[in-house]
Amino acid sequence: MASIVENTIRSVVTKGVETVAAFNRKRQPSDRRHTFLSGLHTPVTEERTITELAVTGTIPAELSGRYVRIGPNPFKPDPRGHHWFVGDGMVHGVCLKGGKAEWYRNRYVRSQKLEAAGGPAAAPGPRLSPDFDTVNTNVIQHRGKTYALVEAGSFPVELSYELETVTYTDLEGTLRVPFTAHPHEDPRTGELHAITYAGTVHDKVWYIRVSPEGKVTREVAIPVEHGPSIHECSITANHTLVFDLPVTFSMNAVIGGATFPYRWNPDHKARVGLLPHDGGADDVIWCEVDPVYVFHVANSFEAADGTVVVDLCVYETMFEPGQGGLVDGPAGKPLGLERWTIDPEARTVHRRTIDAAPQEFPRPDERFFGQPYRYVWSMGLATANPENFIGDAPIFALDLETGARTMRDFGPGKVPGEFVFVPRSADAPEGDGWLMGYVIDAASQTTDLVILDAQDIAAAPVATVHIPCRIPPGFHGNWLAD
Repeated sequence: MASIVENTIRSVVTKGVETVAAFNRKRQPSDRRHTFLSGLHTPVTEERTITELAVTGTIPAELSGRYVRIGPNPFKPDPRGHHWFVGDGMVHGVCLKGGKAEWYRNRYVRSQKLEAAGGPAAAPGPRLSPDFDTVNTNVIQHRGKTYALVEAGSFPVELSYELETVTYTDLEGTLRVPFTAHPHEDPRTGELHAITYAGTVHDKVWYIRVSPEGKVTREVAIPVEHGPSIHECSITANHTLVFDLPVTFSMNAVIGGATFPYRWNPDHKARVGLLPHDGGADDVIWCEVDPVYVFHVANSFEAADGTVVVDLCVYETMFEPGQGGLVDGPAGKPLGLERWTIDPEARTVHRRTIDAAPQEFPRPDERFFGQPYRYVWSMGLATANPENFIGDAPIFALDLETGARTMRDFGPGKVPGEFVFVPRSADAPEGDGWLMGYVIDAASQTTDLVILDAQDIAAAPVATVHIPCRIPPGFHGNWLAD
């Protein structure tokens, strides 16, 4: 009976909060220019299939597969309460085979929320919550299947080769909690490791392990406070890293009408946890760190002296309301790429700056994830107009062994997104291969898929696939090899 009463109270409180939130959202100006609904971020209005793609240069014959990236693309954009992170998901992909660019496609992820707004019919499959099934943050390939992912409340979404939504999936009934936008595959075992959380659960997060066959084999609840937003984890040979940092659920933001309810919380203790892969919540080694925030890691590994090393892009704060009180997207002072050395015996974290340039989306050669490594590629941030986050900026190649940094600027009005590394072959040396990503031409409202030599990104592109439409700035994607 107690649980029934508790659930009833929670239901009433939730409905009351939602009513107040909707009221306050409607009070916001509906005609204001929203940074992430205008300019380069203006949502596209149609799904396209384009098969006649012009190419400059020569697409390497070894590249057979798809470069796919996902991002938000609101079907019915409304600036009131909108945040960049919550728009309807849309995938954009280019298929490369036999030295040719066979097609470009963009497709909505067919959620129930999208259908309710008048969009395409929702895909079948189980939902963890009837109120949250927007998926818009990452696309991966595991055991031959393509999955679109998001954090904090939805199951993964299986996509077809042609990027149509096939089904929402609970991984054959084995996934019982929300998934994440950033699982990490251990290249030595083929397992996926993830730290996940739910927007409605504020006292715990979960460690999830998925087998090479695509089923959840471990689920560990880890106690936390305040409902932290944990965008990414990382792994080493023996541990999964848990980043419990001061961005947490904010009821004030919800009541104020925000659709993204996370804010900077100076009262939340910042810490990094080392969870043994086969351990429980009591086995986590918690190490306090300075109050900063991290979205993305480059890599992590165990050093010979027993410490754990992790390289990541760091912010002084994140989602801290400005003078207007609005938080439309990522807003915080970037501190560049740092190396944190975690001492599990002393339970300390030593921070060192690798490169102070504002940057994001760091990517390694994934074949070396969780292991000592040498190379990182990242995307520069728009320092000239920081509220846009993404804008005119270079991409970087960092050699951690020599300390050398190479930069490539695509020119005025050319806006790159995340670039990913593709090895020349399965057994090629680390860093031997290509770097690829989308670059928007703001003037012509077109996009290029640019393929660079990963060891000389400043040189002329190996190949450029010209896409005769604008792909709005998005989040994450990958090269999905055939």
